[in-house]
Amino acid sequence: MQTEDASRDTTRHRPVRSYVLREGRITPAQKRAFDAHWARYGLDYRGQPRDFDAVFGRRAPRVMEVGFGNGEALQWAAAHDPQRDYLGVEVHRPGVGRLMNALANGGIDNVRVYRHDAVEVLRDDIAPASLAEVRIWFPDPWPKKRHHKRRIVQPDFIDLIASRVMPGGLLHLATDWAAYAEHMREVMNAASGWRNRADSGDFVERPAWRIQTHFEQRGRKLGHAVWDLLHERV
Repeated sequence: MQTEDASRDTTRHRPVRSYVLREGRITPAQKRAFDAHWARYGLDYRGQPRDFDAVFGRRAPRVMEVGFGNGEALQWAAAHDPQRDYLGVEVHRPGVGRLMNALANGGIDNVRVYRHDAVEVLRDDIAPASLAEVRIWFPDPWPKKRHHKRRIVQPDFIDLIASRVMPGGLLHLATDWAAYAEHMREVMNAASGWRNRADSGDFVERPAWRIQTHFEQRGRKLGHAVWDLLHERV
């Protein structure tokens, strides 16, 4: 029988998640996507390195987007960059369903998606030095100070990404929260194994491969700035 002290100890060491599963409204079409398209686009977490050459039927550079939201940017990137394969990781069902429908409608086949925790996917399903790029665009900023520990951009997670990105590969971060941008810069400046692509050692202009989504365009109209950080694995 588990003692009260043991129970408290287990709770104390439970990992902090960078997300809360607030599903929101999922449309009938998004629900149907899981039945119609999961076999084609979905990947179940396995807990061991996956053979992505077998998954995609070819050998190609691979890009992972962590927390792709509604999938607008991921869909665009895959459609305009067919020579590379894309992996999307998102925990919220509506966005996963929307993306799969869009991929199927567009006949896009160089994308696979996980509906699972990104830390576990990177740690267990991705082989070391196998990714050409990792993108974390507009993650939840968790603005309240007591929630800062939930921010996904943390030293341990950046070290994990470093172990999965090949030399010369990229890590691209973007946010529209000034305080989170500064947090990202501080974490990356302290991280080993990365070189800032900005000549100033600071932020970069938005690269052409990161489109302005509808969400970002609305924010821009309201006067929200956006900060991009681009680092190369060394």
